[in-house]
Amino acid sequence: MAKERSRKALVELLQRPGNAACADCAAPDPDWASHSLGIFICLSCSGIHRSIPQVSKVKSVRLDEWDDAQVEFMASNGNNVAKAKYESKMPPFYYKPTYLDCQLLREQWIRAKYERKEFIHSEKQEPYSAGYREGFLWKRGRDNGQFLSRKFVLSEREGALKYFNKNDAKEPKAIMKIEHLNATFQPAKIGNPHGLQITYLKDNSTRNIFVYHEDGKEIVDWFNAIRAARFHYLQVAFPGASDSDLVPKLSRNYLKEGYMEKTGPKQTEGFKKRWFTMDDRRLMYFKDPLDAFARGEVFIGSKENSYKVLEGLPPSTQGNHWQHGITIVTPDRKFLFACETEDDQLEWITTFQKVISRPMLPQEYAVEAHFKHKP
Repeated sequence: MAKERSRKALVELLQRPGNAACADCAAPDPDWASHSLGIFICLSCSGIHRSIPQVSKVKSVRLDEWDDAQVEFMASNGNNVAKAKYESKMPPFYYKPTYLDCQLLREQWIRAKYERKEFIHSEKQEPYSAGYREGFLWKRGRDNGQFLSRKFVLSEREGALKYFNKNDAKEPKAIMKIEHLNATFQPAKIGNPHGLQITYLKDNSTRNIFVYHEDGKEIVDWFNAIRAARFHYLQVAFPGASDSDLVPKLSRNYLKEGYMEKTGPKQTEGFKKRWFTMDDRRLMYFKDPLDAFARGEVFIGSKENSYKVLEGLPPSTQGNHWQHGITIVTPDRKFLFACETEDDQLEWITTFQKVISRPMLPQEYAVEAHFKHKP
């Protein structure tokens, strides 16, 4: 009877503002709770909380037994109270993961909040908010695919992230301007749970580098240091902009990635299988997902500027092995692609339509004008 009463009280607490989504990743309908922190969480985050038992004690809302004191503690706390406490000094640039993000980001977010209390004590944010960071990361070699230890230096003052091939090297192997820098976690593609893909522009073409660090906190600190540098750069570049305007521009996850077949501009040569990445308005294709440079890039503008996506291929098309075609029409030419499955085709068309239905920004016209498509 007491168990039923407790369960009913907890289920009622889930209806309160803030409690209907996981406190840590915003997944809907959390079914677990940390009764030492007073928060409701999802099954996935509950697993991370179990790994820090000195901080968080986890129970199922519906399956475990609760005593009255625990239920009262949950009632007097809850997700909104915990957020006000544990996220009170969170810097605007710090990446707040959702249930769609990788395990590493969610784990380090939870540890930063409750174990290290980084957003209660702002001095603990030094590793990513100081404006300068240096250290060693394992970087994938462009030609042989081997990961080698390389020194990286991020300097807001110099406006760049640099890396060096040798510890005592005077000159960096690459200088990546903060203005064009992006970072996104890609554990599956890189084959490492801590794998981070960094991209920058070199001669107006995208260059990829792939890195990781054995320590999860280290690589997430690097990621947030890059976001901090981008934030401070954009604050200067757009002095009137609010934090909420700038934060979505700090780093981008790709809209979609995967294999399609493509043919060349004459549409008479055979179709070749390529790895495609949709990064904002740049559709890039690679021979291999881990290539440093794209074989080609296609700018996808807006419908107002005569860009459109069509299901299928022109009737005269030959040479495609995959049957599910997509045609992208640009002001200059048509691009023909083929997908292996109907689901893939639908996902790519939906992604392209989202981009095309978005009006172009003034700076995107400049990108379009400079765009060099390599057929």
